[in-house]
Amino acid sequence: MEGEAAHHLGRVLRAQTGQLYELSDGEQVWLGRIENVSRDRIQFALVEQLPAFHPSVDVTLLLAVVKFDAFEWAIEKVTELGVSTIVPLATERCDKALLAAAAKRADRWKKILLESSQQSRRVRVPVLAGLAKPDSAFASRKDALGVLLSERPTAASLRKVLQGQQAASATLAIGPEGGWTDAEFAAAQRSGFLEASLGRRILRTETAVITALASLNFALGDE
Repeated sequence: MEGEAAHHLGRVLRAQTGQLYELSDGEQVWLGRIENVSRDRIQFALVEQLPAFHPSVDVTLLLAVVKFDAFEWAIEKVTELGVSTIVPLATERCDKALLAAAAKRADRWKKILLESSQQSRRVRVPVLAGLAKPDSAFASRKDALGVLLSERPTAASLRKVLQGQQAASATLAIGPEGGWTDAEFAAAQRSGFLEASLGRRILRTETAVITALASLNFALGDE
């Protein structure tokens, strides 16, 4: 191990020779024993291969850009909950100043995903896609189950939408706190998304993210 990760493990966490750590390359997991610690390099001996758990449902999250503290809290938690890909959305009702600054936050967001993956002992770090417009993001759904959270009174409950569904992949779309526009609803419908409601209460974006994703994992059988 070299670079920033080795520096953090050796200097911040004060790793010592003989200590055991789980190591992953994104596909496999090994138990490693530290053999040598230097300034920015740590050498391990691989002791044994460990079972590698991958979520049974491949989930892509389309998440509107909101205030950065809430957005970053949300992406940290969805990483813990097993999301495979995160696509930040530039919706019509997103704050334009936030959208302008979003590109500069990409490195910070990737670091959050890495640290959250390590904390939750994920094998693979989620992919962070570039900022996208809703219509193009909706159109890229392909054959996955598509669920769009909606505040419209005509939307069915998320429980009804997920009832009886069986899917190996799903795309969950969550808009800004100002809601989706009519054009965005229409674009989602053209791409086969199902509108779903989380109930009558008005939830903050980060609350809706956790609630919907936990429900999705439960309904589709994530272990």
